[in-house]
Parts: sequence; structure tokens; C-alpha cells
Amino acid sequence: MDITNDFELTKELDQKYCMQVFDLLPVAFTHGKGVYLYDQEGKKYMDMIGGIAVSSLGHGNKALTKAIKTQADKMIHSCNYYYNINKSELAYKLCKISFADKVFFCNSGAEANEGAIKLARGYFYHKGINRHKIITAKNSFHGRTMGTIAATGQEKFSKPFAPNVPGFEYVPFNDITSLKLAVDGNTAAIMLELIQGESGVRPADYEYIKEVRDLCNRLGLLLIIDEVQTGVGRTGKMFCYEHYDIKPDIMTLAKGLAGGVPIGALLATEEVASIGFEVGDHGSTFGGNPLACAAGVTVLNEIGENALLGNVNNVSDLLFSKLSDLKAKYPVITDVRGKGLLIGIEFAGALSAKGLKNQLFTMGYLVSSIGDSTIRIAPPLIISEKEALSFIKALETILKGKKKNIFGR
Repeated sequence: MDITNDFELTKELDQKYCMQVFDLLPVAFTHGKGVYLYDQEGKKYMDMIGGIAVSSLGHGNKALTKAIKTQADKMIHSCNYYYNINKSELAYKLCKISFADKVFFCNSGAEANEGAIKLARGYFYHKGINRHKIITAKNSFHGRTMGTIAATGQEKFSKPFAPNVPGFEYVPFNDITSLKLAVDGNTAAIMLELIQGESGVRPADYEYIKEVRDLCNRLGLLLIIDEVQTGVGRTGKMFCYEHYDIKPDIMTLAKGLAGGVPIGALLATEEVASIGFEVGDHGSTFGGNPLACAAGVTVLNEIGENALLGNVNNVSDLLFSKLSDLKAKYPVITDVRGKGLLIGIEFAGALSAKGLKNQLFTMGYLVSSIGDSTIRIAPPLIISEKEALSFIKALETILKGKKKNIFGR
């Protein structure tokens, strides 16, 4: 059965045989090139969401596809009973460009965050100290496993699956007073995103993060920074924590680290890693496999060798400037926020973010909608200024035309 060019059959099989947990747009892609994806009929779409901040090098990057093909020819998987050349190299590269001394590899952001939670609790357990509570922020998002929905400060993700994993407390984001009040003798760690992606692309305040770091230092707490979405160049620095002039004790990565090949990474200082996990405390069948790590090494090389951080900052400056112009011109835009190439655009009144997403889709632009009022863009780090301006033009065309189907929630 060949369904490559048959969208209706693709749709039928999905609806019949796949669990229906996604709200899918009516398209199936066959291939991509650069910042573009192509559907079964050959129509081109600009991928302004980048697979939700995953396709860091865009689609069809020659170095990445070569590395994957070369490694696939050699060996896709062995297991974690043995040393792994690619895992060793990727761990080395990550430690050299970050605060970290040690890395554990897994397969996703949720797994990385699960590992961070275990590591923080294990750190105090192995020291003989009874601390287990982890404080996270309201409106945070840390994943969809049972542990990470408990860590997520949004009840809608955890309520259907109660009873939830205990040991978490939620405080308002950017509110240091509430955070201090939540800390008690059972607190092990504070776990934060520096930009809350799934609640509307909301950055942490600089002074707030500085005070959180100081609080952890004074009280002997661990600071976990979730950089699943913001890491690996997304915000214009290799890691978002660099914008805040702090260093975490634990950091998680995933999404863009391998450019589309599933991977997650848990990074930590020597002290936390050596005390928190003993042999046998944690593991992963597929984590750190040769194929994923070969892709990760290539992504880091490509970012460095092609000055992609400079491109992120240049295109980001252009996007923020042009979006600010649109905001001044069209009051329906109430806020533009984020860092680098992770940007949220919020709209007021009756304008529907989902309706706007759908309208952009019909014009050949892919974005995501968050809640009722915000669209998120997170394009590949290779996007050009010309391509960014094309998106701005499309957005203004919609706002100028006041399309009826973008209103009403």
C-alpha cells in the first residue's frame, strides 16, 4: 500500500488506527528543504514553528543528513553496557560549552525532566538529608509523563490522571516573595523555565532569576533550569541561562539538540551528579544511542561553524522590530515577547489565535497557537531576514484584511 500522495487515505488510516490526542491540520508533509516543508500535493509551507523548536538546522541539512546516514550504515544501537564513541563526544562538547561537568542522555524533554527530579531527590537522599519537595512555577510546562505533569503548574495537564505524583508546590512566576514563602525544611530544589513556552512565551525577569539563584545558594537548594525549548541556540545564546548571568545546578535539554532525531539530555555539576546518582539509580535503553548522539554532535558543530547564533540575533532583532511596528499600527496586537527565535505574539479582544494560525496555514505559514490569544513562532535557526520579512508581510495582510475567520473564540 503506497499512501505517499494520497492525503485522504493518510487521514483515514490515522483516524482509524492512531490514538486521537492531537488536533491535526489537514496536511501531511513528504519532505522539507531549509525552512520549508512540502505536502503531498507539492505545496510549500514556511515552517515558522520549526517542529516546535526542534528543527534547529532546518530541513534537509546536508551535514546532519550525512551524519545520520553514515552512522546508520555503521550501527544504530548497541546498549549502555558498553562505551559509546558518539555519546562520549557529545557529552564532552556539551560540558565544554556549558556550566556542566556531567551529562546523562535520554530520549525526550519529559525524560530529561524526570531525570532532573530524580537527581535532585537522590542528591539529598544519598547525603542522608530528608528533602524531597520541588517548587515549580504556575503556568509552567515540564512534560507529559506522570512525574512531569505533577511538576507542571497547570492543572489541566494533570487533573484527568489523578492521583498525581506528590512532592511539588507551585508559586506564581516572577514572584520572589511567594517563592521564599514556599520554601521549607523539606525543599530540595526549585525548577523553572526561563521562558514559559507553553503558557504564551513569557520570559522570567532578570532580577527574579538572580534572586532565585541567591536563594538557592543561601539555603543549600538545587536550581533546576528546564531548557528543553530554549536551549541549543534558540534564544541567541547557546543556553538561555547565559542571558541571566547565573549558572544552574541541573539543566535539561531536548528538542533542537539533535535537529529532529529524538534526544534528551540531563546536565549537572560534578557534585550533584556524583552524589545524586549511584550506579543503577537511573538508566535508559535508547538514551545516548549512537545515531542520536551523532546527530547531536553535528548540530553543535553546525551552530558553531556557521555562526548561527549571530544569525539568530540578527533575524530576532528584525522580527521584534517589525512586530513592534505592527503592534503600533494594529492595536489588536497587545504584546510581543520572548528572546531570540522564540517569540509569542498576543492579541486582544475577539481575535482567535487558533483562527489566525489556520489563516496563516492557508497562506503557507506554520505557527502554533497557545490558549485563546497567543501565537508562537520558533523557526529554524537558519532562517534568513528575507524569509522572516515574508512572514511579517503575511501577518500584516491578515490583520489589514481583518479576515472574518480569525475572530471568535
